[in-house]
Parts: sequence; structure tokens; C-alpha cells
Amino acid sequence: MKTKWLHAIFIFIGVSLVSTFVVAATGAQSTSPAPAPAGPAAHGPQGPAPSLAGKTADQAFKNIQVLKGTPADQLIPAMQFISASLGVECEFCHVENEFDKDDKKSKAAARKMIQMQMAINKDHFEGHTDVTCYSCHRGSHDPVAVPIISDEEPKPPTVAAASTPQPGSPATAPSPGGAPQQRPSADPILNKYVQALGGAEAIQKVSSRIEKGNMTFARGQQPVEVFAKAPDKRITVVHQQNGDNVTAYDGHAGWLGTPRRPARDMSDQENDAVRLDADLHFATDLKQIFSQFRVGRPEKIGDRQTAVVFAVRQGLPPVRLYFDQESGLLLRLVRYAETPLGRNPTEIDYADYRDAGGVKIPYRWTIARPGGRFTIQVDQVQENVAIDDAKFAKPATAAPAAEPAK
Repeated sequence: MKTKWLHAIFIFIGVSLVSTFVVAATGAQSTSPAPAPAGPAAHGPQGPAPSLAGKTADQAFKNIQVLKGTPADQLIPAMQFISASLGVECEFCHVENEFDKDDKKSKAAARKMIQMQMAINKDHFEGHTDVTCYSCHRGSHDPVAVPIISDEEPKPPTVAAASTPQPGSPATAPSPGGAPQQRPSADPILNKYVQALGGAEAIQKVSSRIEKGNMTFARGQQPVEVFAKAPDKRITVVHQQNGDNVTAYDGHAGWLGTPRRPARDMSDQENDAVRLDADLHFATDLKQIFSQFRVGRPEKIGDRQTAVVFAVRQGLPPVRLYFDQESGLLLRLVRYAETPLGRNPTEIDYADYRDAGGVKIPYRWTIARPGGRFTIQVDQVQENVAIDDAKFAKPATAAPAAEPAK
């Protein structure tokens, strides 16, 4: 895989994301001429991606050994998890453009490590994914076996992502004496957030929004437009020299578009996330979106002290919400995508809140994942303008041309 595809622009759930496309450790090779990254560059340089709907990894890809039976659309996220955990790219385990080959010893070793991880979790953690690649590797392909002597006094540990509650976790916790202790309610924090934006009435009056600005990432800057329509339609368009990268949600399902390639449907996990971004009245809909809230330990983001709320949707990883304790505004959202090997985090930081038609909105947001980060800065906002529903519809795929008569 060429470097430009390793750092392809990944438009993810209503916003663009610079990500690393990784296929490692399991010996996956798409049945099409080239494997496809899980994003708008999802069709690779040589052809469209195969349809993964309803297929397992071993049905959609060649030479799958240890992830047989895994849903096909979870394979690439699993490979991305390995990439982030070991700090490597595809070629560490795979032969470039021939992903099904077993020529490299590191690929065989990776298979054994995956089997070891699964066995540990099955035998010692009731099948929960408590031990992952990252547990030992911590961003290095060679785990450190000897404790490191730090040059500085060790700092107190912070709450790690691994400590996020499992879906359905209770809102109570045992006290030192063993009796359940009621946690503080999240209602005051959520209500303060709504008021900080301008109040529920002002938020509900917004029927649509158009934002224009620029996306800045490691390789430069590109113009971006975001169109949103209540209750839950959204499309983000990043204008590149060779065409537009598009992420859209039509109110029911999401799709991704990339220059000169057919649009593709989002996976189930992508749809789970895009619904959050597409909700134009997210602040007032929080209690409808999530079934449960738990207040966590306060944490600092920069010089701001935040109130942390874990928001739970049934059967999905929790979402972390960080609210400025002084202003009440949402400063950070962290969500997780489940993979067979562990959770892939996405972190969104919101800043530069300004008034737009009586409601405060962030004019800048930064999206970060283990593979990279980028920032969108908005400089133009229009509210309550007419947007046709057709704007959010997935383009029809052109019918294949008929073969010429022989």
C-alpha cells in the first residue's frame, strides 16, 4: 500500500478525518483488485470495494485465519486498532498490494498474539475484551518487559479510556462499606449546557444551518462546507483538487463519497456515530438519545476544569461528554467503536463558541484518532435557510455499460 493511501482523508460521520488505513495481522486481501480503507477513500486506487453487507471477514477477504466469523465491516477497524496499538503500518505484516500472502514472519506472530489475547479474555475475563494489544504494546511493536525509570517524579494516573463503563452499567457504585452509593445526577450539568447555548426554545427554532470554512491537517488546508437540516440530516463536503469527499446522513442511513468512485453505504458502526453528529438539536435531544447518564470524576482540558458525564446507549460503548464547569459548554466528546480486538476511540474538541442566530455554536472543532487529527474552522454561518432533502440523498449508481456486439 502506498503512503498516500495510508494517510488518505477519512471523512468520518459528518466531519472529515485524517486516518491511517491499516490491514495487518490476519492476512486479509479483498476479493477485488485492491483492499479498501474504511472511509471516503474507501475504494482504493485500483477499483471499488466489495460489498461487505451481511458477510463475514472470511467470506469477503482471502486467507483469514483467526478472525473467521467476524463481520466483514469490522475487519478494517480491527486492523486500525492493531496499527494504533503497535505504532506500525500495513507493510509491517503484509506484502504491499498482496495482502493475502504469508511471506512475513511478523504476520504469523500477529496471528498468534491475537489468539493469545482471545484466550486470555476467554479464560480469565469471562470473554470481555479487557486485555488488548495495547495492554502490552502501548504504541510499540516490541513490548517493554522491564519497568522504566522515569527522569521525573511519576504523576498520578488519569482515568483511562479502558475504565469507561460497559453498556448497561448501573448508576450506582458500592461504597467502602459495600452498600450501594447513589451517584450525583447528570441533570444539572445537561440543563446548564442547554442554557449555555441559549436555551431549549432558541435551539428548537433552528431548522437548518450551513457552515463554510477550512479543514487544516498535516498536509495542508482544504475548503469545507457543512449542510444540516432538522431533525437529523447532514452532509459534509471537502473540496479537493481532484474532486469532493463527501460524508452524508439522510435521516435514515449514511453514505460516503470520494472522487471518481461510486458512493458507498456506511457500516452499522459508522451509522451509530453519524446519528450523533447529524442531530441538529443534540443538546436538547440528549435524554432521548441516551438511556442512562453517569457523572465521572472531574478532569482538566487545557486550563479548563470539566464535569465528565458518561452517556450510555443500549448495546453500544458509552460516550464521554466533557462540559466546562464554568460556562457549561461542551468542550469534548469521546466515542468508541467496538472491534474484535478492542475499542477504537474518536475524540472531538469544540472551541471558539459564538452566537449564531441566538444560539451559541462552536466555530472550531478538532477531530483526533490514534492515526491522526485535523481541525475545521468555520468562518461563515447561515441559519434557517431552505435546503432541499435531495441534497442529502445518495447518488444513484450508474448502470454498467453494455458490451459491444462481437
